[in-house]
Amino acid sequence: MAWWFGIKLWKRVFLGLVLGVIFGLAVSQTMEAAAAEALLEKVRVIGTVFIRLIRMIVVPLVFFTLVAGIYAMGDPKKLGTIGIKAFVLYIFTTFFANLIGLGMGTLFQPGKGVDLGGAEPRQMGEAQPIGERLLGIIPENPFAALVEGDMLAVIFFALLLGVGLLMAREAGQAAGRFFEAGAEGILQMTHIIMELAPFGVFGLIAYVAGTQGVATFTAILSLTLAVYLGCALHMLFVYGGLVRIILRLPFVDFFRGILDPMMVAYSTSSSSATLPVTIRAATENLGIKKSVAGSVLPLGATINMDGTSLYLGIVALFTAQAFGYSLEPQHYFLIALTAALVSIGTAGVPSASLFLLAIVLEVFDVTPEHTALVIGFIFPFDRLLDMMRTVTNVTGDTAVATAVAKWEGELDEDVFRQKPLS
Repeated sequence: MAWWFGIKLWKRVFLGLVLGVIFGLAVSQTMEAAAAEALLEKVRVIGTVFIRLIRMIVVPLVFFTLVAGIYAMGDPKKLGTIGIKAFVLYIFTTFFANLIGLGMGTLFQPGKGVDLGGAEPRQMGEAQPIGERLLGIIPENPFAALVEGDMLAVIFFALLLGVGLLMAREAGQAAGRFFEAGAEGILQMTHIIMELAPFGVFGLIAYVAGTQGVATFTAILSLTLAVYLGCALHMLFVYGGLVRIILRLPFVDFFRGILDPMMVAYSTSSSSATLPVTIRAATENLGIKKSVAGSVLPLGATINMDGTSLYLGIVALFTAQAFGYSLEPQHYFLIALTAALVSIGTAGVPSASLFLLAIVLEVFDVTPEHTALVIGFIFPFDRLLDMMRTVTNVTGDTAVATAVAKWEGELDEDVFRQKPLS
């Protein structure tokens, strides 16, 4: 088995993805529908186990790494500078995501000529108002937030606890070392779990390919192309430009260093599930010190949703084109602004963006019936679009973390420029 572990992880994950697609399509084409779905359900169990293992460590990882990362700063004032820089960069990249999304929606016209008459209306339920979501950041019971996996509340509590340990100085050293040891232990757990990634990816992708097939792409080809190309351009020019032009770091080394989290993000469609792998790649491949990686990346996995913002803009134009809504210049501005606001704090789980679509569509008075039809039309293949959105989000998290680390003197450029270890 030494030869297997000698292959870089991202290559093994990519192999699992390719073989999963081939297997899923082969099963769907050579077996009866019922038998094929039954077999694919069994194969998907492998992927489900992998996802559950990842999700098992996400909440403790965020909690421990945030507390440990803040404690490692040694100065509460440093938290303010890092937090402000990270937040401003996240907003900055989201602005460009909005522009690219609206540009792709205008260029490809994905809704033009689309007949939604055969779509089954689907209500996703009412999205939580922005005011309530902001208030919910403060947990009434932090232990309940940990149990329920309320990431914004967990992050808020971890930030305060980390600052408290810093202010406690010598009295907080024992607790600080406890959280540092806990964060390191969970990262080592991540190493173990990630060895299952190729098999988990195989199971997940085999099910998607076998049950949805190539016809899914052909049915919504323009929308798929708009989303995939828009995300690719955003990663290449916005994140790549940030790394190469502003930070003056090697463009290729950055993307080569985050291939593992990009592949896991594509297969799981969950930025939260990818977080352990993202932190590992950031520290081991990009040379980002744990004080920055442990604070900026968990924050980014929660508030940085450029892929979602870009996607919501495209789908809004798709809706207008499909139903013939007339859009004025101010509508484009309001779509971009609303998409940016509602994307912040989106749950890092598959298809969470569809819960927010109704809010964006209210900008140009889309009827509830039309909203339900659009969601019903997109929902069956949203996973395929969500995969690319998640890659964009994860890439943005690491790009912003790299920038903050560089400006704070917390980036080991020798590590950044060397080839990844795995």
